Amino acid sequence: MKFIIAVIKPFKLDEVREALSNIGIAGMTVTEVKGFGRQKGQTEIYRGAEYSTNMLPKVKLEIAVSEDVAGQVVETIQQTANTEAIGDGKIFVLDLASATRIRTGETGETAL
Repeated sequence: MKFIIAVIKPFKLDEVREALSNIGIAGMTVTEVKGFGRQKGQTEIYRGAEYSTNMLPKVKLEIAVSEDVAGQVVETIQQTANTEAIGDGKIFVLDLASATRIRTGETGETAL
């Protein structure tokens, strides 16, 4: 099993969710987060005053999948979230040692 973490631009969330649904991904966890990378923040104007912020709003997706579909999930997120602009985000893939469905007690891939 694999645990995929993707950090993307917020306005791409619905498009990515729909694309993942189309390839059979039934569930994910979504969190609103802030962060920065090479983009180094941005300058904004608030009440006429210009200020710089180094923490940009992003959305973090967490998806647990079987190993055989992990590559397709990563490819789908990368293609759908891509705007060809700096700050598009990152995708991380981790090994997932175990999973347990709380309601039924199912474990492993059947819990996904």
